[in-house]
Amino acid sequence: MDFLRPASWEEALAAKAEHPTAVPIAGGTDVMVEINFDHRRPEHLLDLNRIGELSEWEVGEESVRLGASVPYTQIMENLRGELPGLALASHTVASPQIRNRGGVGGNLGTASPAGDAHPALLAAGAQVEAESVRGSRLIPIDDFYTGVKRNALAPDELIRAVHIARADGPQQYSKVGTRNAMVIAVCAFGLALHPSSRTVRTGIGSAAPTPVRAKAAEEFLNAALDEGGFWDNGRIITPSVAKQFADLCAGACNPIDDVRGTASYRRHAVGVMARRTLMWTWESYRGTAAHTEGVA
Repeated sequence: MDFLRPASWEEALAAKAEHPTAVPIAGGTDVMVEINFDHRRPEHLLDLNRIGELSEWEVGEESVRLGASVPYTQIMENLRGELPGLALASHTVASPQIRNRGGVGGNLGTASPAGDAHPALLAAGAQVEAESVRGSRLIPIDDFYTGVKRNALAPDELIRAVHIARADGPQQYSKVGTRNAMVIAVCAFGLALHPSSRTVRTGIGSAAPTPVRAKAAEEFLNAALDEGGFWDNGRIITPSVAKQFADLCAGACNPIDDVRGTASYRRHAVGVMARRTLMWTWESYRGTAAHTEGVA
């Protein structure tokens, strides 16, 4: 196994172009596990740790450009206001040591359906900045996951950053695991309210071959909130609306039975998380200064 150590982003792109099968490694929290268990034996490892810009972030007026190697700890400590859903997801990642090393770029590169960041990225409507010696492009998060542990990157592309809109409303994240820490998700759910566009987005993890959105549930809830004038009057969401939303979220799942949980349990748990996160985010929205009249 050859170990490639580019000193700049340009050198990294050149190395990836020359060795398209080279596996990028930054935090190494996913790759090293696969190598240590002999599940993967790449010919080349492409070490990105000398490229400082991958560990930087920029907060703009409308969005955050998050370097691919920004550790989860930094997201939790510095971007909680701008990216609340992703910050909550970061809290659930393994141990402090792994949160100090791992980043969103690794989650995206591995593209495991159980990756903790994926539901929050889907709910926020993120875009993945991919680059090669041929140029750069932004891949909408909805188009990024193409199969079990497969993504839309070309063989010569690397993830440089993730672009995520700054939260304009409450966001939540919930995860079910077999214990409270150091655990792969049995299933996970992310929810983001977008008052500026009067829409809701979801993200589901570890309950389908890829991370997915519950689009039918989103469409139902968007229509219900609009028809009932909820965005303006801030009324409490009725139990029937919450239940229908939860049922549609559960219906968006296509899970499997495995050692962590059964398919039926995953569907049930996603429905429970969907209902709870909806009520949490809506209560937070109702509590904002936007509602001075008609609050139930």
